[in-house]
Amino acid sequence: MRTVTLNNGVQMPILGFGVFQIPAEQTEQAVTDALAAGYRKFDTAASYENEEAVGRALAAGGVSREELFVTTKLWVQDNPAEETTRRAFEASAKKLGLDYLDLYLMHQPFGDVYGQWRSMESLHREGRIKAIGISNFYPDRVVDLVDHNEITPAVNQIEVHPFFQRAADQRINSERGILVESWGPFAAGKNDLFTDPVLTGIGDAHGRTVPQVVLRWLVQRGIPVNAKSVSRQRMKANLEVFDFELTADQMARIAALDTGASLYFDHHDPAMVTWLGNRRTS
Repeated sequence: MRTVTLNNGVQMPILGFGVFQIPAEQTEQAVTDALAAGYRKFDTAASYENEEAVGRALAAGGVSREELFVTTKLWVQDNPAEETTRRAFEASAKKLGLDYLDLYLMHQPFGDVYGQWRSMESLHREGRIKAIGISNFYPDRVVDLVDHNEITPAVNQIEVHPFFQRAADQRINSERGILVESWGPFAAGKNDLFTDPVLTGIGDAHGRTVPQVVLRWLVQRGIPVNAKSVSRQRMKANLEVFDFELTADQMARIAALDTGASLYFDHHDPAMVTWLGNRRTS
C-alpha cells in the first residue's frame, strides 16, 4: 500500500476503509472482510456509533497493532470543551479497544473549537494520538485555527469527489502543511456518478470500474481517501488502483465535471450550523 507522509513524519496509507453509514450490526463483518482484503487503514467516528464493532473486528483480525492505522473523530463538545474532549477521546479509545489512536480528527468546525483543539494537542503531546487533524473545515476556518494554535493539523478530511473537487482548498491546506483527505469519494451515487459518461468512458479505456477511476483520480492528486463497501468483491476491487494511471487528458476531462458545490450539506447555512452544532452523540 502506498503511503503519504503527514506534517509530523507519520506515515499514513493513502487508501483506507470507511464505515460511515454502515449499521453497527454489519460493521464488524465489514471490517473483518476489509482486513482480509488487505486494508490496514480504518476510518470511523463517534457520531457513526459503530466504534465498538470496529474495535471487535480489529481485535479479532490477527493483524498487529503496528500494521494498523486507525482514525476516529471527535464530535462537537459541550463546555468546558477541554474537559469533555478528553472524556470523549477516552470513550472512543475504549470502544475501539486501543491504547492510542493514529489519527484523531475534530469532526466539525463548530462549538468551542479552540478548547477542543487544545485538549487534542495535550493528548498528542502525551503520546495518546500520533497525529491530530480536522474535518469539514473550509479555508477561512483552517487559516484561523493554524494562526492561533501551536500544532498545525496534519489532515483536513473534507468532501472531495468528481463533482466537488476542492482544488483551491487543497492548495490552501497544502500551503500550511495540511493534507486534504477525501470523504464521500463516490458522492453516494448522486448526479448518476456510477453511470456518468466521462467516468465510464475512462473506465472502459482502462478496463476499470467507475469507483476504480475515481479512487485513482484521487490518488493521482495526492489525496488520501477512505472507500466504503459491504461487498467483499468491491472491497478488493477498490484496492486495485495502483497498477494503472490516468492520462493528463483524462484528468482534465474529470476536472471539467466539477460543479463547485457540495452534494451533501452547506456548512455555511445557519440552519445546518445550528443542527450540527447542537447535535450530541450517545
